Amino acid sequence: MITPTHSLACELLSLKKDMSNHEIPELSALNFFPESLDYASLKNAAEGCKGCELYNNATQTVFGAGGLTAELMFIGEQPGDEEDLAGLPFVGPAGRLFDKALEEAGIDRSVAYVTNTVKHFKWKPQGKRRLHERPNAREVEACLPWLAAEMDVIAPRILVLLGATAAQALLGKQFRVTKERGVWLDSPMAERVLATVHPSSILRAPDPQEREVQYAEFVQDLRTVAADLNLGAQTRA
Repeated sequence: MITPTHSLACELLSLKKDMSNHEIPELSALNFFPESLDYASLKNAAEGCKGCELYNNATQTVFGAGGLTAELMFIGEQPGDEEDLAGLPFVGPAGRLFDKALEEAGIDRSVAYVTNTVKHFKWKPQGKRRLHERPNAREVEACLPWLAAEMDVIAPRILVLLGATAAQALLGKQFRVTKERGVWLDSPMAERVLATVHPSSILRAPDPQEREVQYAEFVQDLRTVAADLNLGAQTRA
């Protein structure tokens, strides 16, 4: 375990009880944390992160984006090819499908904060293409402090985990999205926590019919979120 000078970052991580079993590597995002843990300082510091080897082949760090007082926060796996080039999360094929599903579910993306568990694009070459590779456990652990800091700064009321990497990073390796998706989960990380599939998994469906079924299920999960989001707005009105 690392013993960083940034004790606030360690306290921040320890407060996330679902992260309590994580062993942060000796070299991690914590080594690159700024003195001040405000959003702008964190984002700027993340741009120079070398807490794991993924920075070597990535174009840039892709930090989260959205309202800093957002009630709703989405967490995915890692940036893809288009995100790596643009420096923004969820702007590639999966992001466009995500936007479409959000609109169908009645959620305005502009009211949400969207980020990823890992901030650098992990890929392997195939001809001229860069193909996504799933980050390993060490890479996820090394990047978790950035995510914990984002969660602390944004402090969302509703947290939605997109896919197995995000869900298992925050809820434990035993968590299975396929078995517990679309329902509210008991977690200290936010008032409301829900896991569902990552939109990229829908794009990998074996045929158009299956893709349509998976997409409809994804939209239904998002409608569960939308209902609570609207209820919260009515309660505050």
